[in-house]
Amino acid sequence: PACPAMTNNGSSRPWLFLLTGFPGLEHVHPWIAVPISLMYFVALCGNAAILTIIRAERSLHKPMFLFLAMLAATDLCLVATTVPTVLPLFWFNVRALRFGACATQMFFIHSLSCVESGILLAMAFDRFVAISNPLRYPLIFTGSRIAKTGLLMLLRGVLFALPTPLLLRLLRYCGANALSHSFCLHQDVMKLACSDRTVNVIYGLFAVLATFGIDSLLVLLSYVVIVKTVLSIACGEERLRALDTCVSHLCAVLLFYVPLIGLTVVHRFGERASPLVHILMGFTYVLIPPMLNPVVYSIKITQIRQRIAKRLQS
Repeated sequence: PACPAMTNNGSSRPWLFLLTGFPGLEHVHPWIAVPISLMYFVALCGNAAILTIIRAERSLHKPMFLFLAMLAATDLCLVATTVPTVLPLFWFNVRALRFGACATQMFFIHSLSCVESGILLAMAFDRFVAISNPLRYPLIFTGSRIAKTGLLMLLRGVLFALPTPLLLRLLRYCGANALSHSFCLHQDVMKLACSDRTVNVIYGLFAVLATFGIDSLLVLLSYVVIVKTVLSIACGEERLRALDTCVSHLCAVLLFYVPLIGLTVVHRFGERASPLVHILMGFTYVLIPPMLNPVVYSIKITQIRQRIAKRLQS
């Protein structure tokens, strides 16, 4: 159904947007909410545990683990950003969301995603230097440089995400106001506009290419050099040991970029796709990386696994 519109400096926008769960399955939403809640719980506890362990153990205050702490903090914030709309929708059928709340959530989701992409790039460079030039590794990755890198990624995320809600305020919305997800995304809200959205489309494409596009290419380039360096190592056992230090990061990269690419493709070219595809891709994008990243790093990194086992036993 259409919603009331309000006028602001010659443009109108809806008072409310309607979030979407699983169409046709509204009667079982409370049951669907149970696994979703469990996934959120795992993501919250897993990333909080990673942060707590790295903060408490001084032996883990090294570049790789500091970047991992940044990744966990970003995932924790991303989960906390989507919980306020997703769980009320499935538990209590609360669908309506005001424009201001939607724009705020959208800003945090897009900025945090940009931050996570930057951190994954920094972690790729960390592995590249550690394998290709281990003697200079301590000189390059100092504490101050790691902190500056994290701050730079945060500022980049804010600067690229800030224009999206501002540009959406300039559009007119008249007619349908139902989103295709249980949370707000720029490309989703933009499609509801009935005025010219060329600027939004161009800026959205520019932001994606300037952040995720460049980051993914640099990550790929880093791994090309890493593989080339590893293949030059004579001893097979040393090759495996060097590659093993990259497995967890490579898994995190795939967990982040595969759902991101899938969601982008669905929004760009999937107008005729089933609403279920949009919903599943959205949940995969915001839930799977935060939930599985702590699991992957806990399994692959011995220090993290040992600290978790020690705390569980105590």
